[in-house]
Amino acid sequence: MPRDKKFILCPINLRHVRLDYSAYEEAIAMARRREARLLVVTVAPEMERNLNIRDSVGYWSEQLEKFVKDHPAEGVELETVVRTGAVHRQIVKLADERNVDMIVMEAANPKIQDYLLGTTASHVVTHASCSVFVVRH
Repeated sequence: MPRDKKFILCPINLRHVRLDYSAYEEAIAMARRREARLLVVTVAPEMERNLNIRDSVGYWSEQLEKFVKDHPAEGVELETVVRTGAVHRQIVKLADERNVDMIVMEAANPKIQDYLLGTTASHVVTHASCSVFVVRH
């Protein structure tokens, strides 16, 4: 059964989002141009480093909702998802499960300027069954 709208997935690393969220902005612009739906995902760690966070998925869900509220995607149908596990695997898995048309993501951790393509982006580009648009800083 054909879908009526394209579907774009945009992973967000909420630990680095204060530094740069240009992939999110690009994903919104692409969704507007293509009249696509936008799926914004963050991946919570299996073992939370911050011992004050007892419910990792709940905490990161709140953080993701706050980010989306603070950076609205006006005119774009948007959905948020929080996953747990290895970031690179969860992005590819979610893209396959939801049959997305494109993934829009950051090239690397914005704190690390020396990388041309981070390990997460490299894995996603190599293993995703859809197109991947990598945003450089």
